[in-house]
Amino acid sequence: MMLRLLPILALFLLAGCERIRTAQKDMPWTPLSLSEPIGWSTGRKLAALTTNAPKCLALLDAAGVRHAPLPPVSKDQCGYADGVTLERGGALDIRFHPGNLGVACPVAAALTIWQREVVQPAATRHFGKPVVGIDHYGSFSCRRINGRPEGDWSEHATADAIDIAGFRLKGGDTVSIRRDWTGNPARAAFLREVRDGGCKVFATVLSPDYNAAHADHLHMDQAARGRFGSMCA
Repeated sequence: MMLRLLPILALFLLAGCERIRTAQKDMPWTPLSLSEPIGWSTGRKLAALTTNAPKCLALLDAAGVRHAPLPPVSKDQCGYADGVTLERGGALDIRFHPGNLGVACPVAAALTIWQREVVQPAATRHFGKPVVGIDHYGSFSCRRINGRPEGDWSEHATADAIDIAGFRLKGGDTVSIRRDWTGNPARAAFLREVRDGGCKVFATVLSPDYNAAHADHLHMDQAARGRFGSMCA
């Protein structure tokens, strides 16, 4: 009887070991890899890269993300020293429109995971085809939040943010934040799924559900939020 149970016990042991190994990769103290699935601590690890540009650049290289460094920018209270342009190919199989997208490295790292682990699976589920392009309104902009003359500086002021306007599907169809957020059920569900998935890799994700200022885009950034974690709306 015991001999018959040994194979079953062995399978349970292997399954338990795999669960432990997977859980360990999600621990806050384990190294981040841009090639791994999203874990519960992935977002915090990505946000922490805002203070460690060499580590962030090394992660892009290790994941096979094609990129080129941008010259440092310093303008009034704005600027960055960790900017990169993302190039299609390698680990990034989506083209950004307009091209030559320049962002801070932690945003590039989060976009790499987001497009692979969130955007593409959601597109396959809802449309049966992949996303080949992402439309955006840019990243770096030397301004305060909401363009006010006073107050806190926007994450755009350090290129630690990007505004996503829509998606281009294989075959020519498009999905627009402004047009489809409350339109076609499949497109609306897709947009909410990529918004919610973005909350797992970005510190902040603001959608049309947040306010009228975001009616036409998803604002995604890597703000330092400390113990407050992420903001998703």
